Amino acid sequence: MADAKQIEDKNKQPADELAGSEAPLLEHLIELRKRLIYSAITIVALMAFCFIFASTIYEWLLIPYKRAVPGASLIFTAPQELFFTYLNVALFGAIFLGFPMVAAQIYMFVAPGLYKHERRAFIPYLVATPIFFVAGAALVYFAVLPMALHFFASMQTADIEMLTSVSEYLGLAMLLILAFGICFQLPVVLTLLAQIDLVHVDLLKKGRRYAIVGILIFAAFITPPDPISQIGLAVPMYLLYELSILSVRMVEKRRAAALAAQEAELSGSSTSE
Repeated sequence: MADAKQIEDKNKQPADELAGSEAPLLEHLIELRKRLIYSAITIVALMAFCFIFASTIYEWLLIPYKRAVPGASLIFTAPQELFFTYLNVALFGAIFLGFPMVAAQIYMFVAPGLYKHERRAFIPYLVATPIFFVAGAALVYFAVLPMALHFFASMQTADIEMLTSVSEYLGLAMLLILAFGICFQLPVVLTLLAQIDLVHVDLLKKGRRYAIVGILIFAAFITPPDPISQIGLAVPMYLLYELSILSVRMVEKRRAAALAAQEAELSGSSTSE
């Protein structure tokens, strides 16, 4: 009787881990609204903070331009352009600094529907998310953006001078930084999908050729029409795809080892009985 009760308790344990997590659709929508409100408050508060230092952020974003085009200056062609540029810079700084908080809000929304071991497995990816985001931003800032600017500046002639609008340059720089930061989440997303058994190594290997085509199309769509920016995004994304395959393989190996250990434990307990 005691053994039967223990087996029954083990069968109930996964359900107990999720106890209280089942909620009607309305409660899920209320929870989603709360997380969105927290994220919006974070972005607005950080935007107000970053607006105080908008000129500093502007100077920081201007460094790649000054290095790529020595002696060149930016212009603005409308009285209000510089003010709205500072607003955009503040929003960019808020998104950049608030990205970890937004990722944490996503985790808090998803966590109640996960098992305990799944919640523990989710935490490393929560840490990896801002790291990959900063890595993508750094690639743009130190490599892709300067090379693209060199390419554009090299098209000047004696009669044609590049006079860049401050809003156009900063719009390009901020777009590339955020786009690369988001694209660098590819290994995190695919590995998380592997954790919940939605993605497998064989699927990623078979889809490699389609992934290459999709990456090239996406890079051509999101970057300026120059080969440097497009290659600068496409090559790292493909390398991240290959990294994702390795990460998914590790997840599957850990899952297989855990299942083998569980089966060995069950077989050992049945033998002792």
